[in-house]
Amino acid sequence: MTKKITFLGIETSCDETAAAVIRENDKGTADILSNIVSSQIEEHKKFGGVVPELAARAHLENIEYIIDTALKESKISIDELDGVAATAGPGLIVCLTVGLNIGKSIATFSNKPFIGVNHLEGHALSPGLERKIKFPYLLLLISGGHTQFLIVKDVNEYEQLGTTIDDALGEAFDKTAKMLGLGYPGGPNVEKFAKLGDKNFFKLPEPIINKAGCNLSFAGLKTAVLRESKKINGEDKLKYNLAASFQNTINKILYKKTKVAVQMFREKTRKENFQLIVAGGVAANKSIRKNLSILSNEMSFETIYPDLRFCGDNAAMIAWAGIQRFKKNMIDDITVAAKSRWPLDENAPYMKGPGLKL
Repeated sequence: MTKKITFLGIETSCDETAAAVIRENDKGTADILSNIVSSQIEEHKKFGGVVPELAARAHLENIEYIIDTALKESKISIDELDGVAATAGPGLIVCLTVGLNIGKSIATFSNKPFIGVNHLEGHALSPGLERKIKFPYLLLLISGGHTQFLIVKDVNEYEQLGTTIDDALGEAFDKTAKMLGLGYPGGPNVEKFAKLGDKNFFKLPEPIINKAGCNLSFAGLKTAVLRESKKINGEDKLKYNLAASFQNTINKILYKKTKVAVQMFREKTRKENFQLIVAGGVAANKSIRKNLSILSNEMSFETIYPDLRFCGDNAAMIAWAGIQRFKKNMIDDITVAAKSRWPLDENAPYMKGPGLKL
């Protein structure tokens, strides 16, 4: 019987301190032996967003306890691990360094392989924790810092089809919540209050909707929300209408751009039957899931979403990505450095900034 690979994963890229112990099983999916996430929402709530220095301090205070808890819950000792994986980027450098350094230390002193994981690859591979996924597949990665369409050809093999040229989708949700005074974290609150509003009340722009392939833009939409928010004088019903109209506009944009991405994927891969994986924190939004499921029925492809536990930042997906890289002998030197920017497709053009031609 082949030995089942077991990894400790550590995640500190932003404001979640997380550790998990994951073991690959006979079905090619994962037994999640532990998955501990410590949120910092309360620390950052009064600022309306993540303060990097506060986040790093909280990681330093919590990380040893979180890792110890994950190991105890899993009933696995460090000696029984096959390796250690920690997020090396992208993210906030002061935060990444905390988890990366402790991961390196554990690996070094226990003489275990160490893997510095790309946080985005963690998201990309996260559905594999619970079900077999088939390469190649189309990935829509929607999170607080990233919005991208990619072809996932294999572990460590990605081709970017489109990305946001300005704000990430999660960022647009958070800023809309802030403008409307809906509280932090913004994304879940916009979704919650949108249910109380009329989604057709405000006519909002859909930037670059009919050009630039499956690239996306949310800055103009965010500006329109700001303009309208100044007219509503704190009236709750209008707030809810604007939240609903914003979310509805996002869904229209995602529907159209995903349709383009599907066509591009089919042209490039010659695959009619394939899986669209929607991952990242914003993939937890139920209206977005419903919207993309409608498109998948119309265009005859399968849509897969990670369990809600694995949409936001977590260490289970980092351990899982570590296992997949370990199996391909992609083991890192202990000198691997934290990276604030780390695209999955290193050859993709950088699509942000003034003067961008689309």
